[in-house]
Amino acid sequence: MFGLDPATFWLIFAVTAFAGFVKGAIGFAMPMIMMSAFGSVLSPQTALAALILPTLATNILQAGRQGIGAAWASIRRFRLHISVLLVFILISAAFARSIPQSLMFLLLGIPIVAFAIWQLSGRPMKLPVHHAKRAEVISGVVGGLYGGISGIWGPPLIVYLLSVGVPKDEQMRVQGVVFLLGAVVLTFAHLGSGVLNADTLPLSAVLVLPGLAGMFAGLWVHDRLDVAQFRRWTLILLVITGLNLVRRGVEILLGSD
Repeated sequence: MFGLDPATFWLIFAVTAFAGFVKGAIGFAMPMIMMSAFGSVLSPQTALAALILPTLATNILQAGRQGIGAAWASIRRFRLHISVLLVFILISAAFARSIPQSLMFLLLGIPIVAFAIWQLSGRPMKLPVHHAKRAEVISGVVGGLYGGISGIWGPPLIVYLLSVGVPKDEQMRVQGVVFLLGAVVLTFAHLGSGVLNADTLPLSAVLVLPGLAGMFAGLWVHDRLDVAQFRRWTLILLVITGLNLVRRGVEILLGSD
């Protein structure tokens, strides 16, 4: 089945459905969940290729759920972050096959864990208005560099949105819009890099089905979360995401010794 044994295929099928559910409920972490599981049974390039089309499809749903007008308003408001993110995804995607990932995993994972734990401790971190634009650019650069290599560019954006206090529904929409635009760029970038090719494209395409099914279930849960619950689960998921990034960084670093 798509070059995989049946057990492996159904494992990644189920993982994709679960990842879609989490994305629907909280708005992010789908690529992180998929890469974490896929990395154990697929090569790094195949794992990256497999998540591209499900990520693209679910982000279309998330970005457009409240209408094109609302999505366009989010693009205008966060155009600086989006522009920087897309440029750096294109730059880093060209090096996806050659850049050592261990240091980037660690440099991203450790600050994310520290930020989320600080917020969960009841000491919210709010950015002053005069620092917001600078943080928007920095989060775009970091997300873009990381996204082109790993297919995951969400955590820096989530940290930024939480820091400036974006409301729940807008946060979900902004995440969807930014992730969608990044997913489009990532798709074309890896069609060019060779990661997404005649061998990996069919597998990525079939995983769209469980991804969307899981997301519809997750959206049902999301609509029933109040603001405090949404923020708490977002931070908990950030801690898990950050710890996973640290784990992957250490794992790759030790494996290269």
